[in-house]
Amino acid sequence: MITVHHLNNSRSQRILWLLEELGLPYEIKKYQRDPKTMLAPPELKAVHPLGKSPVITDGDLVVAESGAIVEYLVERYGDGRLTPAAGTPEQLKYSFFLHFAEGSAMSPLLMKLVFDRIENGPMPFFAKPIARSIARKVKDTLVNPNINNQLAYLESELATRDWFAGNEFSAADIQMSFPLEAAASRAGLGAQYPRLTSFLQRIHARPAYARALERGGKYDYAR
Repeated sequence: MITVHHLNNSRSQRILWLLEELGLPYEIKKYQRDPKTMLAPPELKAVHPLGKSPVITDGDLVVAESGAIVEYLVERYGDGRLTPAAGTPEQLKYSFFLHFAEGSAMSPLLMKLVFDRIENGPMPFFAKPIARSIARKVKDTLVNPNINNQLAYLESELATRDWFAGNEFSAADIQMSFPLEAAASRAGLGAQYPRLTSFLQRIHARPAYARALERGGKYDYAR
């Protein structure tokens, strides 16, 4: 039996969704973030030394990291589902977006989250002007331009096809869901990104997505 060690408000929600799309039986062991630090509880270190989620156990096997988990589940249990055929242009796109989601897309979004908290969080009154000025400067010169550049690129990628790897829904779309949901929450998807907005609407309408939320619990993309 596959067990998903599921942390609230985390990327492990994607793993539940993938398992629902594949129709695989699984169990969930839930963990809650510290409400002050938002860090994972120490109990997760008993599963994997990094103490982070997502992580799954499948018998005696422990698999961590979203991309590695997605690849493992699709290759072992997918029977050709949710992945393009090997050697095709679609398979190359699939591999790219499977890694782009965490390797590039999430970095500026995480930086935005951190600097938003610095700008708006409590601090001694004498430090506020300096800290907020630095936070705004970093966001304006580094973070927001990177986010905007990536969103424009992703919008252009969907100009000729419905999904990121091609005209068929794949596990790459599951992997790409989190950075786009985070971007919509943290940066906003305005009228200039109609294809990305449509992508989010379509994945949210999938029955497997709804089942995953029902089992794992709704999560706050802004965290």
